[in-house]
Amino acid sequence: MVRQVRFLTSSLVVAGLALAILAQDSPHAVAESGVTAAKGTEGGRESTQQPFSASHAAREEKAIQDARRQQLAEKEAALAAKEQELKKLSAKLEAQVKALEENKKRVDESLKARSDTQKKQQDEKVQKMVKLFKSMRGEQAGQLIDSLHEDLALALLSRLDTKTVAKLAPFINQPRVVKWISENLQGK
Repeated sequence: MVRQVRFLTSSLVVAGLALAILAQDSPHAVAESGVTAAKGTEGGRESTQQPFSASHAAREEKAIQDARRQQLAEKEAALAAKEQELKKLSAKLEAQVKALEENKKRVDESLKARSDTQKKQQDEKVQKMVKLFKSMRGEQAGQLIDSLHEDLALALLSRLDTKTVAKLAPFINQPRVVKWISENLQGK
């Protein structure tokens, strides 16, 4: 009896596969033949095996693969769009960086020009003061130099020629003169 059941089962499977092959040509035929094959009985029991399950599973697998391909295609399209957007943003940022660098260069040049102008003006002022101190009497010039801030006084003495400093030295605070001499000897 067991052999007969096995034989009937294998016969049903072969018949189901044959129907599945035929179903590829006509999907409606598979549905109809699959229903009758599924309702076939073996000794009063219904068969739980569906002969067209192999082709059905293949179709489901193909549908799943198609869905995955579709998802991948959508993701690739989204990534391509984002890549284009990033390229545009990158170009925009590069342009902004270039503009900022140009502005920085202009500002630096402007600051340098302003600094050079200020130094030139300061040098002109110091030169006027040097001329003024050269034309003054020694005692008056010495008193004025003593009243200046020490750094200014030393800078002024450095700008004066040796003959004028020699004329003013007796009238300037002696520690200041000594500091000026030591700085000149050290090469500051």
